[in-house]
Amino acid sequence: MTRKKQFNPDNLVLTKPEILEFCDRVLEKWNKSPTQNATNILAMNAVKTSVMWTDDESLKAIWSEIIGWTYELLYHNAMANNDEEWTTVMKKLKNKK
Repeated sequence: MTRKKQFNPDNLVLTKPEILEFCDRVLEKWNKSPTQNATNILAMNAVKTSVMWTDDESLKAIWSEIIGWTYELLYHNAMANNDEEWTTVMKKLKNKK
């Protein structure tokens, strides 16, 4: 019997191409309203460039921190929204894709 790995939100499993694909998806969305999103587009292009030039180990360290921080923010945000249950928040996040 194989044992399923435990989920560790601090352990980045995304690859550099997957992170770049994420950046491209965001840029594609923002480019639908380029004037409104000009500053964001510039910033995301800077993020994308830095990802391309950063070695894999550094990317893992940086993005693991970002992901861990994001989970913490989501938790605190959900707790602050007492009128909504956590499952409702998670459904909204899932449907946002």
